[in-house]
Amino acid sequence: MDNKKTRILLIEDDQDMAEAIRLRLEANNFDIILAHDGMEGLSKARTENPDLIILDVMLPKLDGFNLCRMLKFDEKHKSILIIILSAKVQKTDIERGKEVGADAYITKPFKAEELLAKIKELINSK
Repeated sequence: MDNKKTRILLIEDDQDMAEAIRLRLEANNFDIILAHDGMEGLSKARTENPDLIILDVMLPKLDGFNLCRMLKFDEKHKSILIIILSAKVQKTDIERGKEVGADAYITKPFKAEELLAKIKELINSK
């Protein structure tokens, strides 16, 4: 990638969690856009053109699985990388994440290093 900062859209309804992730990512030189529900997240994904989305599953207004599917099956937005970051840890949930097109699925609680490593891996493979 060139020198421009990687733009990450963080869609997380838990304010404390969103703030903690935002601070960690900004400290690692990422440009962060926040959304706190699924509809706001979908709108910002379509208007802000992020490089990557970190997406919670259990969101108000539109859940993360449906949001991911809507973006990944949309010609204009399917190349946006999506990491689902969720407390839903069942095998069926992780499989559903793959079915809707997520590029990665990380379960909460998670280590910040794990999230950062996955972001870098996906960005570098793009």
